[in-house]
Amino acid sequence: MSALSSVTAQLTGTLGPDRVITDRQRLRTYECDGLAQYKVVPGLVVLARDADDVRTTVRACAEHQVPFVARGSGTGLSGGALPQAEGVLVVMSQMRQIREIDIENQRAVVDPGVINLQLTGATSPDGYYFAPDPSSQSVCSIGGNVAENSGGAHCLKYGFTTNHVTGLDLVTPAGELVEIGGTAPDPPGYDLLGALVGSEGTLGVVTSVTVRLTRLPQEVRTILAGFRSIDDAGAATSAIIAAGVVPAAIEMMDALAIEAAEAAVHCGYPDGAGAVLVIELDGHAADVAGEFDEVMHHCQDNGAFETRVAADDVERALIWKGRKSAFAAVGRISPDYIVQDGVIPRTALPTVLRQIADLGAEHGVRVANVFHAGDGNLHPLVLFDDSEEGAVERAEEVAGGILDLCITNGGSITGEHGVGSDKAKYMPRMFTEDDLDTMQAVRCAFDPDHVSNPGKVFPTPRLCGERPGRQQGAHPLQEAGVAEVF
Repeated sequence: MSALSSVTAQLTGTLGPDRVITDRQRLRTYECDGLAQYKVVPGLVVLARDADDVRTTVRACAEHQVPFVARGSGTGLSGGALPQAEGVLVVMSQMRQIREIDIENQRAVVDPGVINLQLTGATSPDGYYFAPDPSSQSVCSIGGNVAENSGGAHCLKYGFTTNHVTGLDLVTPAGELVEIGGTAPDPPGYDLLGALVGSEGTLGVVTSVTVRLTRLPQEVRTILAGFRSIDDAGAATSAIIAAGVVPAAIEMMDALAIEAAEAAVHCGYPDGAGAVLVIELDGHAADVAGEFDEVMHHCQDNGAFETRVAADDVERALIWKGRKSAFAAVGRISPDYIVQDGVIPRTALPTVLRQIADLGAEHGVRVANVFHAGDGNLHPLVLFDDSEEGAVERAEEVAGGILDLCITNGGSITGEHGVGSDKAKYMPRMFTEDDLDTMQAVRCAFDPDHVSNPGKVFPTPRLCGERPGRQQGAHPLQEAGVAEVF
């Protein structure tokens, strides 16, 4: 009997057949996440209901040395939840309970399958919300946000998921349930929480998340500004930030992204715009009023030919609808696309966007740009038709070239989507071998047997026993300079 067969029999007997999926047609439901270019049918799927189910599953995998991957809503865009053909996929989407809301201390405790926007809906009547807001927030899970350290449109002012998580319950790759952090803003000891948020499931499976709640702002103003060119919109963005104004969000879309959004949701963006900015200001009413005047001044000085201010929540939602739907909307103008997630300095925006246009033209590939202009987090959408011979290869070459441009201009290969399966091959372009070995030492400390989401993030298998310089029998934490193994 194979190791996977042993795990299947063990979990079917322990959890029951209704929690264990073995039928191939049902397994295919989970063959990819939001990055559909990569597909692997999992060997086994377990539908976890609680932390005990997760612990039972991981222990069985550890016992038989079978790899496992955790999956939330499956909206990730880097192949981070790509299954293993001879492994177990632990699906967390049924763990959707909000366990505690502590308004007085501005904390909430949630299951990993809780939908991002669900928490805001539960806390807004009391004047609070959960600040991280990925575009997929109506469907993505908080556990997935933790795995990828997700951001969103408002991360310019409010930061990423890591800035809003104070504690986690984690099932380690050995099957032990441990508590990391808690409700305190800065717990003593090693910053294990900082290592776990954004670790993409490579250090274990999160079963509970303690998060900060943010007070709803007194005033919100949302501005839509149309520009003739991306250069003008970029100049306005730089001028706003240089003036010391930090909006809650500054989002940019180019003409091709606007075309797609109009076809999909009829958002009514300015006709003839080469680019639009969606700028949102929030906070105390007096502060917002002053910032509003300054933002309008910088937009007009940098060529905005039309500006609109949302009069109410309905108009605000319509302005945001075009931006939030952008990724899905490109399906109206292209049968297939690759979304990338590079980061550049704000000052490099005009240069890099021109380079992206030149790169696309050179390969005969269209690129739609929609991104967080305020912090330079690009989301270029590389459009192609899979039925056309050679189109996939050209699109992938352009997508990789965009990441090279980000690195060359002093940026990063990812801002919020993660590395996953998609970008592992680009890690050596950004990090040295010593950098990667140091990262691997941390991974080995948590997962010496390399069973927790293997094959992700790192460019080669980089198994713990194969790390350069590792002493036979030495614990990876000791190698990393930690005197005692906890």
